[in-house]
Amino acid sequence: MKILILGDIMGASGRKAINKSLPEIINKNKIDFTIINGENAADDGKGITNSIANELYLKGVDVITSGNHIWDKQETVEYINKERRLLRPANFAEGSPGSGYGVYITKNKKYKVGVINLMGNVFMRKTEDVFKTAKKIKEKIRLKKNVDFIVIDFHGEITSEKMAMGHFFDGASTAVVGTHTHVPTADTRILEKGTGYQTDIGMCGDYNSVIGMNKENSLKKFLKDKTSTNHFPAEGEGTLSGIIVEANPDTGLANKITRLIDGGSLIK
Repeated sequence: MKILILGDIMGASGRKAINKSLPEIINKNKIDFTIINGENAADDGKGITNSIANELYLKGVDVITSGNHIWDKQETVEYINKERRLLRPANFAEGSPGSGYGVYITKNKKYKVGVINLMGNVFMRKTEDVFKTAKKIKEKIRLKKNVDFIVIDFHGEITSEKMAMGHFFDGASTAVVGTHTHVPTADTRILEKGTGYQTDIGMCGDYNSVIGMNKENSLKKFLKDKTSTNHFPAEGEGTLSGIIVEANPDTGLANKITRLIDGGSLIK
């Protein structure tokens, strides 16, 4: 069983990279299930639209996760109640539209995959306690009990919070990956009890930028230049950044985890 997990799509550059390369990556690597964080996929890098989500599904994406930008497009509030393949963080306030986790069937109809979307508490918008929420969901979705595989997207700012969540789910999930910072970390590994892990899997977008935003305008902001404008995405060639997890169908745990870097300026 091969699961592809990709970092935050950043604007049109990220979408172009997806449209160009994702179907081939899925076919070449014999991917069984694909997850991507889509919260920055809109043209302005803020939120996701219904049409963009549908475009991603057509390219082979099975589930779209998100984070603090999920409500940046008003249409998503209604759309997310109808589309169970689009998740928002599970520790959002009770009664929030949509769901923070779900169970999905692979395209070959062989396996059930649980996907859990969480958001950190430190330096992020106020949400419910992420570890309390994670504990509750961990009791509901159980590896090799009611699902075959479990993937957690932890959308957070600080590395320690993400690492702690990785250890919390070690042995109880197939993989825990971090998103949000748009910068891939170099700690790709399998934890002691068999869970694949990376603190942040980066972004799908133009890395000749400041975390996906136009670098010239970003520099103006840091230099307090009054000619700066609101942030807008860089539009150069995009890189796809993420991981491929090869999982054991008998245990649901990771046998192998490999970084994926495709296109753009990042060194493979």
